[in-house]
Amino acid sequence: MGVKAALPKYELYCYYVILSMAMLWAASWIFDVSASNVNRKTFKSSIQPGWYYFGRKMDTADPEWMMWFCRFREHIVFALSGHVIFAKICSMLAPQYRSLVYMVYGLLAVLSTMGWTYVTLILSHCVLLYSISLVKLRWLCFAAGLTTLATFKMEPFVSWQAGFVTGNFELRHILFYGGCGFTIMRCMSFALENCEKKEGNYSILELLKYNFYLPFFYFGPIMTFDKFYIQANNPDLSRKEREMWNISMQAVLHLGVIIMVAIIFHFMYILTIPSDPKLLKHLSDWAVGGLAYLNLVYDWVKAAVMFGVINTISQLDHLDPPKPPKCITMLYVFSETHFDRGINDWLCKYVYNYLGGKHDNVLDELIASLCTFGVTALWLGPGWVVFIWAFLNCFGLNFELWMTKFFKTEPFVSIELAMSESMSRRIRAVFNTFNFWSIVLYNILALNSLDFAKLVAKRLLLKGFPLSTITAMIVTYCLVQIIKERERKQALINDPDPIPPPAPVAPPTPATAPATAAQMDATAAQPVDPSKEKAE
Repeated sequence: MGVKAALPKYELYCYYVILSMAMLWAASWIFDVSASNVNRKTFKSSIQPGWYYFGRKMDTADPEWMMWFCRFREHIVFALSGHVIFAKICSMLAPQYRSLVYMVYGLLAVLSTMGWTYVTLILSHCVLLYSISLVKLRWLCFAAGLTTLATFKMEPFVSWQAGFVTGNFELRHILFYGGCGFTIMRCMSFALENCEKKEGNYSILELLKYNFYLPFFYFGPIMTFDKFYIQANNPDLSRKEREMWNISMQAVLHLGVIIMVAIIFHFMYILTIPSDPKLLKHLSDWAVGGLAYLNLVYDWVKAAVMFGVINTISQLDHLDPPKPPKCITMLYVFSETHFDRGINDWLCKYVYNYLGGKHDNVLDELIASLCTFGVTALWLGPGWVVFIWAFLNCFGLNFELWMTKFFKTEPFVSIELAMSESMSRRIRAVFNTFNFWSIVLYNILALNSLDFAKLVAKRLLLKGFPLSTITAMIVTYCLVQIIKERERKQALINDPDPIPPPAPVAPPTPATAPATAAQMDATAAQPVDPSKEKAE
């Protein structure tokens, strides 16, 4: 009894109607608040002139989005266009050297942008970790890699290394940390893969090809070295049927999403309103809940677009990059709440799966998740918000395992076997409803602030009890059932075989899973294996 259990159509239609009405109602509240408070003094720093012909101002509270898609989009398009042109020429004339051309172009682009001292700094770290990888001791590679990563996250090492970069342009600070952080993660992947190589060693040239691939250099996503090495050195550059059409449609889709976000920023100030505590006190529970939800959806959209644009470029280079993150709307278990599949794949391959084995032992799972979230906290940069986020995520992930094992015991198995499949699915959805709001609250903690997360929890769970609480849970229950229906149809397409034996009712999960802060770049990289079976 699982994802293939069907519900009556009239019941699903009812869920769709309730969910649509609730979302439209919440959006209308936020739209009214945005229109009536556009000239507030607290909004002046983040609400800037926008589409003057519509008489609308624009929410510019997210500096990351404004930087990449407004102020510096011409520079980004120019750099990536050059990469595509050189890669295409090389693929036509000398495809066997294309990975070398990628490296040369990326190295020259980084050199012209950040200067030779920065390139020297990057090369020194590459040489250091390459030298250590020759020893072929995993623990030593890990220790050296994490120590090196810490030098870009802790003072006084950060300031000392940042002093090597000359120039004072606006992007310098961001490019410095992005390039250095991802370089260390790539070097660690190379070192660990070299440890697994039974005969000989990979050359340092392969490491440089891997590290200086420009589309991935500054902001990822991270493709583990074993995958990049095979794909970048594959001499067969033929394309599958309709592959170019799919790549073109992806590019058009990303452009459409960028336009959609611009429209939302002009009509609903979803990022600025949560920063005004006085205004939040006067908003309805629906408006507060809608703000929390839209903030999470926006963060997913931003990650999907930023990684999606890069992925489109890499697909033109005949690579298969990590997939975009799964939308927060489609999440109701901790095991899928990663916002960066590249980081997630890295953590799963080298930490989580390596230590956790089959993930069926409670102690092994606890050790694996603690180590994984420890690495994640170092990657994001030590801080109280990160530590709280990591602790709650780690607890939620293990709590799911504990409860799953608990509900696999008697009498719960017998009770579920006596139920109809549809009833089993409804009961699972009730538990998943609480899980969903746990994920929402922890994401809000990391994306906005502790104060906003406390306000949302207080409004929906305490002050708004019982009306707002019950209403929010009913709407969320409808959403979970719609997600399950989508998963059911997808499962039938992928596996049309008869329904497998039933599994026990999934556990109710605690208050829950966060996402990373926007300024944390590759945020919410969850340490969970995407192939791991989900607890429904």
